Amino acid sequence: MALETPPLRDRHAEAGAKFTEFGGWDMPVEFDGIRVEHEAVRSSAGIFDVSHMSEIEVSGPDAERLMQRLTSNDVTALDAGDAQYSTITDGEGDIIDDTVVYRLPETDDETGDSDDGTGDSDDASFLFVPNAGHAEQMHDRWTEHRDEWDLDATVYDATYDYGMFAVQGPEAVGHVDDAADVNVEDISRFSATWATVAGVECLVARTGYTGEDGVELVVPWNRAPEVWAAFAEERDVQRCGLGSRDTLRLEAGLLLSGQDFDHDSNPRNPYEAGIGFTVKLDTEFVGRDALEAAKAEGVDEKLVGFTLVDRGVPRHGYDVTDTDDLVVGEVTSGTMSPTLDEPIGLAYVSTEYTDPGTTLRVVVRGDSKKARVESLPFYER
Repeated sequence: MALETPPLRDRHAEAGAKFTEFGGWDMPVEFDGIRVEHEAVRSSAGIFDVSHMSEIEVSGPDAERLMQRLTSNDVTALDAGDAQYSTITDGEGDIIDDTVVYRLPETDDETGDSDDGTGDSDDASFLFVPNAGHAEQMHDRWTEHRDEWDLDATVYDATYDYGMFAVQGPEAVGHVDDAADVNVEDISRFSATWATVAGVECLVARTGYTGEDGVELVVPWNRAPEVWAAFAEERDVQRCGLGSRDTLRLEAGLLLSGQDFDHDSNPRNPYEAGIGFTVKLDTEFVGRDALEAAKAEGVDEKLVGFTLVDRGVPRHGYDVTDTDDLVVGEVTSGTMSPTLDEPIGLAYVSTEYTDPGTTLRVVVRGDSKKARVESLPFYER
């Protein structure tokens, strides 16, 4: 099967990008080297093409009710322009995917109609962003439950209507502010607004996946080249690929869908995954009852961060043992941290081994290496 391609695939190739398959997409993994790109985001700014992410629009009289029943956080707490991190769980409380939910900001049009098709201003309109490769699954899930519950809502897969760029780093907001017709500094964390950026109408969100301040831009697919050029070419913001995005998010202790949890191969609930804050048990959603029981009873394993004390690099799938070589868990993510200059990782381990400072062992290519449980995030600006 042919891979999906982002709108700027050819432009990335011309810039010397190396590519990798991710979630069914052919995406740039690096341009000038993972460490170079990582350090640019930590010290100044970098721009990522994350157009492989999915976008689903939900609008209509029952849009809020539908979103509330299918995500674990409290959608009703969102005002227009607010965003929240949430999970999408099954009836057993296991995570199908994690997502950011936007209650779309209002438009200036008195009727509330906008060019993006988000609907009447009297009805809440939402955009949520599942991970790469989940668009069809989530569109089907939303429409099937909408019909089952007889709700009045329009669900639209907008993945191929939009490109998505992340401008991240301590200088990122300034770069976007220079190109925008709004004061980007005034946009609060986990908030979004409509704005013109480089002459293109975009959704500008103060969100990111790097542990740095920054902005994510949802742009019309056919106008993506103009917006990308405004940063990567005109302002010489460092082009970044998925390789440095992974090292940055891991330093920040952020989860990767399909790796730190996988609904098929490694099903985990939010309490096990360390994101129980996304669960609001005073709301009604699919999986709520199971998660209420899990919270009351406790879980057997939890996700922890660790550093490798001995020389080596932890990788996904490596066994974690206690000091007597008894297997007590498994690594889900690992890398050599460019910022900290030490090997770090995430692993699910039995709850008795989750306290920071606990000594563990990680089996790296057959050799047992000393490791230490750490508080997350590893890096915080």
